[in-house]
Amino acid sequence: MNGSWAKLKPSYIDHTSSIYKHLGKSLKQQVCVFPHIHLSLERERMGGPLTLDAEVEVKSPANKFWVSMRDSSNLFPKIFPEQYKNIEVLEGDGKAAGSIRLITYGEGSPLVKVSKEKIDNVDEADKLVTYSVIGGDLLKFYKNFNGSIKVIPKGDGSLVKWSCGFEKASEEIPDPHIIKDFAIQNFKELDEFILKA
Repeated sequence: MNGSWAKLKPSYIDHTSSIYKHLGKSLKQQVCVFPHIHLSLERERMGGPLTLDAEVEVKSPANKFWVSMRDSSNLFPKIFPEQYKNIEVLEGDGKAAGSIRLITYGEGSPLVKVSKEKIDNVDEADKLVTYSVIGGDLLKFYKNFNGSIKVIPKGDGSLVKWSCGFEKASEEIPDPHIIKDFAIQNFKELDEFILKA
């Protein structure tokens, strides 16, 4: 893993960077884009909550990918030290619904450095986990932020679906494409790790 990132269009980066700098935050201008990723952004009527979705195909079997991803509290700081300094389990076991984790990110994280997350629901049969951000840097920009990850068998590999729901703290805040790109980077690098193990 080299932690490298492909750059988005300069116009997007410049716009996003200027907004966060205006808010007193520095933004690392590195985000990743991968082929064969399907994205959508939907806005509810009357300016309500937004959703951002992505799908990415990986080569690892669904069961292996799911088990490894579910062990992210232990696994990610070890195999992705550039992205994750530490994941501390504050409540629960870090896997079950109701668990709360404090995530300290490394230099590979483009925006968020600290995040407190609660696991809301886990469906082992459907390989689906939902979570919500309850503290940390992200809530400076979004009134609320929640996400879901679903792993679906596809041939010898898997289709990983990531989705987030969010409400901006103000209209000037950009949609969280950088968070989405960071998640996809994790999926791709986790896939590489599993295949090499």
